[in-house]
Amino acid sequence: MSTVTLGGNPIDVAGKFPAPGSTAAEFGLVGADLANHGLAEFAGKRKVLNIVPSLDTPTCAVSTRKFNESASSLDNTVVLVISADLPFAAKRFCEVEGLKNVMTLSTMRGGEAFKQAYGVDIASGPLAGVTARAVVVLDADNKVLHSELVSEIKNEPNYEAALAALK
Repeated sequence: MSTVTLGGNPIDVAGKFPAPGSTAAEFGLVGADLANHGLAEFAGKRKVLNIVPSLDTPTCAVSTRKFNESASSLDNTVVLVISADLPFAAKRFCEVEGLKNVMTLSTMRGGEAFKQAYGVDIASGPLAGVTARAVVVLDADNKVLHSELVSEIKNEPNYEAALAALK
């Protein structure tokens, strides 16, 4: 179990957060098309997993916009934005924002296994049940190149470090 903070207050996060050099676990989460999607679908591509509590918060929205902007300049890379949002809400967010370089995935199905496998399961506090904020960067073979469990949920991740792992 890890600990992060929300407004300075400690929050327990369950599961095993992936370390650089480890192999990322396969998962099945729900896309905007209501189908299950996982890492196998993106075999041979590099992946940025932008894991956020909800796109309906300012920090989550900013990180999604920033990774959307960065994705357009990276070869052979896909950005997966993973949140507790329903697929309909995530799709609407991307349409309203004009975001075309990210794929949203919902934890509405397969979420419990994902949250435990990726060590982002908020287990205490007012956000219990959603994911902690994290970024996991994978190579084309799903090896972890970079991982950051953001220590304060209200803070943005280190974009530069995540993108540097892909250069």
